[in-house]
Amino acid sequence: MEGEYPPYAIMYIKLIPDDGLVLQHLWDNFVAAKEFIYSLPPKMLYYRYAKDKWSIKEVLVHIIDDERIFAYRALRFARNEQMNLIGFDQDAYALFSNADERELDNIFEEYEAVRKSTIALFNGLPEESLVRMGKGTGSFNNATVRALAYHIAGHEQHHINLLKELYLPAFKNIS
Repeated sequence: MEGEYPPYAIMYIKLIPDDGLVLQHLWDNFVAAKEFIYSLPPKMLYYRYAKDKWSIKEVLVHIIDDERIFAYRALRFARNEQMNLIGFDQDAYALFSNADERELDNIFEEYEAVRKSTIALFNGLPEESLVRMGKGTGSFNNATVRALAYHIAGHEQHHINLLKELYLPAFKNIS
């Protein structure tokens, strides 16, 4: 897969085994993330480990937003779109998500619907489209359809890892 994604994306791609089972990893990781989040004390869902960092609910909605955007990119690239795609401002998305006002069940209802939609999208793509390269501008550079599936899975895993590594220890120190 080297050469199929922008340099920054290696931080996500390397988190997912390159075993051809990325769609299974997407589902398994969703289930594991849901179990992990529901195991947390409810008050922790609003916790921020540092000033100007997202709450856990905001992180979850960010994962959903990113997945929607990257699945849309995958669709466009699979259909051989020739127009460049622009990036998005993830901080503005988080700011205007009102995630902390949403019920956790509502967030996970959306999360599951988006995940099932992503898996269905990739399952329905012609094999030859998976190596089709699409073009981006700004912070979003060129990527193949296949790399976008790995990006989605790895991006989610990256954020779940951060929740476990940065949020949990800090929260335990103030609880």
